[in-house]
Amino acid sequence: MTEFSAKFIPEIELVEPQQWQALLNDNYPFYQYSFLHALEKSGCVSAKTGWQPLHLLVYAKSRLVAAMPCYVKMHSYGEYMFDWNWAQAFESHGINYYPKLVTSIPFTPAQGKRILIHPRFVEHSETIHRVILAAINVALDNHNASNFQWLFIDKATSDSLQQITQIDDHEPLLQRSEVQYHWFNRDYQNFAGFLATMTSRKRKNISKERAKVTTQGLRFNWLSGAEITRKDWQLFYQFYQQTYLKRSGHQGYLNADFFIRLSPAMADKVLLLQVRNDNEEAVASALFFRSDSHLYGRYWGCSKEYDFLHFETCYYQGIEYCIEHKLSCFDAGAQGEHKLARGFEPVKCYGNYLIKQPQFQQAISDFIAEEKRYHQQYIESAKRYLPYKNNS
Repeated sequence: MTEFSAKFIPEIELVEPQQWQALLNDNYPFYQYSFLHALEKSGCVSAKTGWQPLHLLVYAKSRLVAAMPCYVKMHSYGEYMFDWNWAQAFESHGINYYPKLVTSIPFTPAQGKRILIHPRFVEHSETIHRVILAAINVALDNHNASNFQWLFIDKATSDSLQQITQIDDHEPLLQRSEVQYHWFNRDYQNFAGFLATMTSRKRKNISKERAKVTTQGLRFNWLSGAEITRKDWQLFYQFYQQTYLKRSGHQGYLNADFFIRLSPAMADKVLLLQVRNDNEEAVASALFFRSDSHLYGRYWGCSKEYDFLHFETCYYQGIEYCIEHKLSCFDAGAQGEHKLARGFEPVKCYGNYLIKQPQFQQAISDFIAEEKRYHQQYIESAKRYLPYKNNS
C-alpha cells in the first residue's frame, strides 16, 4: 500500500520545475511552473501584497506526486468569488475573518484543476484528497485562519472533496457556484459559419459592429510569446494600467516585470493581440493565454475610444482564433452580460469552502444554497437572450 505525506512550502522555487511540470495532465496555462514563478519573482504575489505563498506538496516516499498552490490571504482582492459580506459578519461578531487560506490562481478567475496529481498516481486520487484535507486542517490551526477556499475548482474535484468530507464525518465542505460566460466551438469552419447559427437580427448586429471597426482603419495582429518584444510588453502594460485606472482607480495588481517574464517562459501559451491604426500606431492591445483546448482572454486596454473596439478585440478576434486553431472553448473573463448577445453561453463555476467557526457554518451554508438557486434560475433565464436560432 502506497503511503503519502504532505508538507507546505513558502515559495514555488523550492520545487524543481521538472517535478512540478510532471504533475500537469494538460496544458492549462495558469498552473504552469513558469506562470506561478513569474508571479512570485516579480513581487506581485507575496506577503506584502496579501498573497503569501503556502503551496501544499504530497509525496510518496521522496517522489512528488501531487501539489496544490495555496496562499495565505489578508484580504479578498483579486479572487472574483466575493466573500466581503462574510468578512463583515465575522468582524461584527468580534471574530477575525483574516487570515484565510486559498487555493486559486491569483487575479485570474479561470476554472480548472486545483489539485495537481501525477498521471501515474491518479488512481490514488481519493487517498491523496484525504491527505490534503488533513494537511489543510493542520494549516488552518497553525495560521489561526478562519477558513479554507478552493476557488474556480473543476467540478469533479469539487464533488470528490465534498463526498469525502461527508463519508469521513469531516467538518462540512460547502460547494458554491458562480456564473461566467464561455463561447463554445461547435466545429465552425469560419466566423461566417458561426454567424449562420444566429437569428437574422443578431447576425446583422455583429456584422455591423465588425464593419464599423474596419471603417475606422484598425488592423489586428496576433503575436505569440516568442514574437513579443520587451517594447510590446511595455506598450501593453501602459494600456493595462489605463484600463484599471478607469475602472478601479488603481494601476492593476500586476507589474511590468511579471508580463515581461512570460515571453521566454511560456512562449507557446501566451498571445498578445495588437491593434494599429492607419498610421501604424498601436492604439490597443489584449493579452490571451491558451491551452490545447481553451483560449483565455485576460487583459486589454486602449489609448483612445473607438466604436466597438472592445467587442472586436476581446471577443470576435478571440472567436476567430479559436475557429482557426480548433480550440473548443473561449473563456473571455469574468462577468459581462453583454457577452450573451455575442454568443457566449452562461456556465456554472464552482468553489469549495471549509469554515472553521461552527457558529457561522449554517449561516454561510444557507447563503450558498440560496445563491445556488438564484444562479440556476439566472442561467435558465439568460439562455433566452442567446443569439442562436434554436433559442428563438
